[in-house]
Amino acid sequence: MADTYDLVILGSGPGGYVAAIRASQLGLKVAIVERERLGGICLNWGCIPTKALLRTSEIYHYMQNAESYGLKADNVGFDLAKVVDRSRKVAGQLNAGVKGLMKKNKVTVVEGVGTVTAKGKLSVKQGDKTVELEAKNIIVATGARARDLPFAKADGKTIWTYRHAMVPTEMPTKLLVIGSGAIGVEFASFYNDMGADVTIVEMLPRILPVEDEEVSAFMDKALTKQGITLLTGTGLEGLAPSGSGVTAKIKHKDGKVVEETFSHAIVAIGIVPNTENIGLEALGVETDRGHIKTDGYGRTNVDGIWAIGDVTGAPWLAHKASHEGIIAVEKIAGGSPHQMDKANIPGCTYSRPQVASVGMTEAKAKEAGYELKVGKFPFIGNGKAIALGEAEGFVKTVFDAKTGELLGAHMVGAEVTELIQGYVVARQLETTEAELMETVFAHPTLSEMMHESVLGAYGRSIHY
Repeated sequence: MADTYDLVILGSGPGGYVAAIRASQLGLKVAIVERERLGGICLNWGCIPTKALLRTSEIYHYMQNAESYGLKADNVGFDLAKVVDRSRKVAGQLNAGVKGLMKKNKVTVVEGVGTVTAKGKLSVKQGDKTVELEAKNIIVATGARARDLPFAKADGKTIWTYRHAMVPTEMPTKLLVIGSGAIGVEFASFYNDMGADVTIVEMLPRILPVEDEEVSAFMDKALTKQGITLLTGTGLEGLAPSGSGVTAKIKHKDGKVVEETFSHAIVAIGIVPNTENIGLEALGVETDRGHIKTDGYGRTNVDGIWAIGDVTGAPWLAHKASHEGIIAVEKIAGGSPHQMDKANIPGCTYSRPQVASVGMTEAKAKEAGYELKVGKFPFIGNGKAIALGEAEGFVKTVFDAKTGELLGAHMVGAEVTELIQGYVVARQLETTEAELMETVFAHPTLSEMMHESVLGAYGRSIHY
């Protein structure tokens, strides 16, 4: 006989486990099905452990440049195994934390491979055993996986996905990063700071192509200055293991194809949604290029089947998945949540320097027909940034000239992934330039640049 629940969630990533907790808070009887580790890719193989690695490379960079702070640090080095071990321990600690949260919130955890067999029915294979579950509603939160190159699948030896790049057994000497989105740039930043010779290949005309053009241009100069080779408008026509490394056929802007050998390559060209073999086709759940189609509440076209997170499409971000999960659960419980507004989802890249943004780029706002007021303030004009030794970067704000609506905010520099939330809150509250101008920002802080950027959009900047 099947175990019966109000809600069963397939997948325990930041979408699934957050949805489970909120459902429990709302009085629903909940089960969550997970085939690997609680917390999903983000917690175990993505967001969190990569930040642990990047923190290590950041500190290593500071140690190598201690003299600029009046300090001495001789014979600086690192133990790669210990660097990786720290990252894995961080992931393990948080995995244990999610287990504790499931227990605290009385969420039943069912380990195994889940398949939706019919509306309201889910089968979980546990080795030779199968467990049957029934629920009024099922949320699919199965996430996504790294996309392979069609002509060169990752082997974990010299051709890596992000998972391989997080647990290296050897340090790359000459590294090729294919793709310059957030994942590609973060790994390029990490390995460059740890001493590898890094090249990024990007098909599009600029790196970090979803970001504001001025941010992309700044990052191009910053990464080049750090020693990273950037090949934009450049294609990859071949990649194959060669001796102890890999040989890449790189097609440059002029059409010339050049062969170059690297010790390792990281493929960071996007993701593939995990929608296969979980029973969706038989139920007639609509998809678009593999991603499940949903409305603003996470509902699919099949009654009682919901979907959240990476499996539903861009932006592929953990915080987007978590918020989608809460919206879906509150709707299931009979509430009246606001529909998902993707325009208010911040994007962050944790490279050195960091990049963060929310809302429209200046170009997109112009395309949409807005008359704009744009403010920009440099890190070099901020006392705290200079004191930190982090005087490179800027904050940019884009306003509707007619209404004062904050259309977008774009940042590059130290700690901007923390600063961006101020603008996210401002957009959520539908704040205009008037409220932002009248807000008092603490001194000395990096956040003062946010204020100055707003003031600058209206010709009132004080320090620039």
